[in-house]
Amino acid sequence: MKKLFVLLALVMGAMSVNAQHLGSEYRLKKVIPVAGRQGIAVDKDYYYVSDTKVLYKYDKEGNMLMKNDQPFQHPEIANHFGDIDVYNGEIYCGVEKFEYGRGYNIAVSVYDAETLKWKRDLPWCPESGQVEVSGLAVDRDKNMVWMSDWVDSRYVYCYGLETGKYYTKMQCRPTPYWCQGIFIADGKMLFTSDDGESLYQIPDNIYIADITEVPYTGLKEGVEPVRDTPFSVKLDKSGKVVTRKGSIAAGAKAGKVELFREMSDFRRAGEIEGLSIDPVNDDLVVLNNRGTQIILGMSQGPFTEEGYKGEIHELYIYEKIK
Repeated sequence: MKKLFVLLALVMGAMSVNAQHLGSEYRLKKVIPVAGRQGIAVDKDYYYVSDTKVLYKYDKEGNMLMKNDQPFQHPEIANHFGDIDVYNGEIYCGVEKFEYGRGYNIAVSVYDAETLKWKRDLPWCPESGQVEVSGLAVDRDKNMVWMSDWVDSRYVYCYGLETGKYYTKMQCRPTPYWCQGIFIADGKMLFTSDDGESLYQIPDNIYIADITEVPYTGLKEGVEPVRDTPFSVKLDKSGKVVTRKGSIAAGAKAGKVELFREMSDFRRAGEIEGLSIDPVNDDLVVLNNRGTQIILGMSQGPFTEEGYKGEIHELYIYEKIK
């Protein structure tokens, strides 16, 4: 009987370390400077931080342990990491070629969490309508991976982890302005939302939506307009809308998006990026950049009049109060 109690305790302990849970109120505990400006993922021992072209590994005291500064298998077609997640010893990264407000050659790249080395890619489905990948999150309960789109944040896109195939997309109502990162816990999706500027020092926000029910829609054969951008269509010489026949998204889930937290306690409003929840203690961890002017998601130089000499990247660690 004593052995049984010990076994149950070990099982419950393992479950608590591998499950993140949301709170309703958080208090800032500490701020850790890091080298990366894009994403954050947390497992029981480490912080993983993505820069635009680098992956970093930190201990939870903020000491850099390792980096991979040549992470792209094909750097000629990929130059950008977004927000990231870590699951079962692997780091999931949204990669693309990003150029002034548009993403190309999107993929989910998977790296080994121990070595930071590339392992494999999950292909992107352009027929889904996604045109950029700003963030990525694993749904541990449903064995799915979701991607956000900074260019057109009306939708987030879902793939099956086992199959690697496109599953569905969710329409965000209302749209979180310029979504930078996502995270999933307790059947809810968190979104970091950047207001697109850093001059006026208006706080960025985190939003939340329920994704408990995610029906499959997949693709179907159909007709759709050919788009020059997500918000404009291509016209022929006569002024008619150009269409294409083939595979298109067969449907979408409707998502109700609500404010989760206004990030008014950042040291300076700038550009909010990725977020994660620590599986050990449920700390909310958020990456923020400050000190530079931002135009179309790209840093344009420091606010020298405020004393900045360059952009500062920081992890804000919040403890869950309730």
